Amino acid sequence: MRRIILGLLMLPMMAQGQSLDECQQAAERNYPLIRQYGLIEKNTELTVANIQKGWLPQVSASAQATLQSDVTAFPDQIQKVYQQMGIDMEGLRRDQYRVGIDIQQTVYDGGAIRSQKDIAREQGKVQAAQNEVNMYNVRKRVNEMYFGLLLIDEQIQLNKDLQELLGQNEKKLASMVKNGTAAESDYQNVKAECLNVAQQMTGLQAQRTAIVRLLNAFCGIEVKEAVKPEITQIEPSHVSMRPEMKAIDAQLRLADAQERALDAALKPKFGVFAQGFYGYPGYNMFEDMMGHKWSLNGMIGARLSWNIGALYTRKNDKAKIQLQRESAEVSRDVFLFNNNLEQIPQNENIERYKKMMADDEEIISLRSSIRKAAESKLSHGIIEVNDLVKEINSENAARVQQSVHEIEMLKEIYDLKYTTNN
Repeated sequence: MRRIILGLLMLPMMAQGQSLDECQQAAERNYPLIRQYGLIEKNTELTVANIQKGWLPQVSASAQATLQSDVTAFPDQIQKVYQQMGIDMEGLRRDQYRVGIDIQQTVYDGGAIRSQKDIAREQGKVQAAQNEVNMYNVRKRVNEMYFGLLLIDEQIQLNKDLQELLGQNEKKLASMVKNGTAAESDYQNVKAECLNVAQQMTGLQAQRTAIVRLLNAFCGIEVKEAVKPEITQIEPSHVSMRPEMKAIDAQLRLADAQERALDAALKPKFGVFAQGFYGYPGYNMFEDMMGHKWSLNGMIGARLSWNIGALYTRKNDKAKIQLQRESAEVSRDVFLFNNNLEQIPQNENIERYKKMMADDEEIISLRSSIRKAAESKLSHGIIEVNDLVKEINSENAARVQQSVHEIEMLKEIYDLKYTTNN
């Protein structure tokens, strides 16, 4: 993650002869998914900021008008007494009005807001870890293209060498035809083989152009030449640091945060409040029964609440969180199992290519000697041109095989480094 962030500060590269590591870093910077890190971080910040606002006073305004079927009133006997005393007690009106504001301030929430912020942060880490898993796959895609380019370059170079060798024999046969020591058909045979090899070069160049264009587009830089990486020793496995393992650890931490939120939900809540309204009737009911005037009314207080309803679902909620943990552990075991399976053929292939490469040099040396002997025999008219062409192609095939073995072994080594996170 740190390597990617530092890479973003670098200027775009226009280079020739990029190494594999440089191409991988460039591809990570160029891959559109890298922007997802910033989006996840910003979304997490906004979510946490909104949760933090739970400590701010909660203000609500309301207005209501009601018409009641009945209202509080004095019994008729008491009203008669008031009338005899000269007091007109009209009673409350059935139409009532209120425009008010309620303010509530949380003082203690049992850690509910803190646990919600922890959950939001852990959810952001889970998303970032999953994004890193997707970004890690970029390395494998670069490996495929990079080693494909190396293999094509090796084949092109061998094709050039083959054309040069055939060209030398073509000139030699042209001279022999002039001297009458070789037939025209022999010269034409070699010339046709030269054209055939040149035609193969055209196909190889087209393949190289396609791979280079694809690699340039994927990495966002100009890669004209691929630098063959060194054959390195595989260090001890760091599979535990693979992004997939980090994503599983993030899921487990999220489950811990969710469990802490369950504990916070069981704790009592304490807060203060203030209410005020303008309307009719007010808090002084007796005065409002004598006169139908709107008035200002207010109230302040403190409230302690304890919602034990969380107990009803607590057992099931904890069981669900435990299932999330177990599911994450299963995912870990599956990943490690599959990762070990991937390492087995990769290690075996590396050893196989090492053994094959040990024989490649000797095979090439023998094929080269046979080809040189065939050239000498042709000069003395002992063999036909077809036999020489056959030996030239056999030597070239041995050289191609050596290059393929080397590049394929390098690819297996770096695929193993990808698998083990080296």
